[in-house]
Amino acid sequence: MTTIDDDTLPQASARPKASPQADSGRLAALGAFLRAGAVFILLALLVVGFTVAEPAFINIANLMSILQAVSVVAILGAGVTVTLAVGGFDLSIGAVAASSVMAASYAMIVWHLDAYATVPLVLAFGALVGLVNAFLIVRLKVPDLLATLAMMFLLSGLQLIPTAGRSISAGLTLPDGSKATGAFDPAFLLIGRYSILGTLPVAVVLMAVVAIALFILTERTRIGRLLFATGGNEVATRLAGASTVRLKTLAYVLSGTLASLGGVVIAARVGRGDISSGGSLLMDSVAAALIGFAVFNLRRPNVLGTIAGAVFVGVLLNGLTMLNAPYYTQDFVKGAVLVGALALTYGLGRSNP
Repeated sequence: MTTIDDDTLPQASARPKASPQADSGRLAALGAFLRAGAVFILLALLVVGFTVAEPAFINIANLMSILQAVSVVAILGAGVTVTLAVGGFDLSIGAVAASSVMAASYAMIVWHLDAYATVPLVLAFGALVGLVNAFLIVRLKVPDLLATLAMMFLLSGLQLIPTAGRSISAGLTLPDGSKATGAFDPAFLLIGRYSILGTLPVAVVLMAVVAIALFILTERTRIGRLLFATGGNEVATRLAGASTVRLKTLAYVLSGTLASLGGVVIAARVGRGDISSGGSLLMDSVAAALIGFAVFNLRRPNVLGTIAGAVFVGVLLNGLTMLNAPYYTQDFVKGAVLVGALALTYGLGRSNP
């Protein structure tokens, strides 16, 4: 017969119960986890939902198409992220990218340059624009929004002058009445159209290289720490011995160069110098950079967050397109995603700083 020792009763009743503090700590940890991974959780849910609604969504060709579509936005957004890190903002990136499309096309169609001369020339153009922006902001003390806004208008007009407002393609009629006899270098077109092993687009590889390089620069080097320090407290950074002038100049030169790289990818993809090619690039890249604030609950600019933000928006828009959602709802969806990300970052995140 089984018996119960009387001494075991008080021992069992004496077992400690979970304290309210422990429960609160677990809830706080769960909340922090959800906030840190919210973008990735939502991204996974989107992929699952779109796959259930349209099985072709998960096809590898479609996924690579999404990544290729967002590659330019992600590259430009990475440039925006660097300027945000130093407490600045670059409104000229869309215009730099569009001007780079025109410059690359003009160099090959009119000047008969090949890809190996055109790409460095266009990247140098972007770096020069970034240097001018830095001069206006750092040396002349023009507010960053005003300086880069002025540059945006300047470039938007400048890109139209050499061709009298015409798009650039083979057989272009120049302002003097002559015909351009050049053509796009096939090697240049590979940047936007070629896929490694028939699967991985070159543009996606470029996006990955930019993301990894800037992640190492901003998160794993002394320069990166000084960039964020400049954005956090410029005076303290200067008193600590760092050159905030050089750091800000570096940020804007990187932003201009990356914007030109995005323009190169666009020109190589469409095979013409389209005067309307940079229409939505500014807002899309800024949205990606700001959505990135919510990734890992960092609440600060970060390159991997920007890439994740660009991919998130790309997946959402691609899925809606496959489900035949009206095209005019896309801007609303982008805005809703951005509002949600910022609310998550600055609103809900305050409950557990």
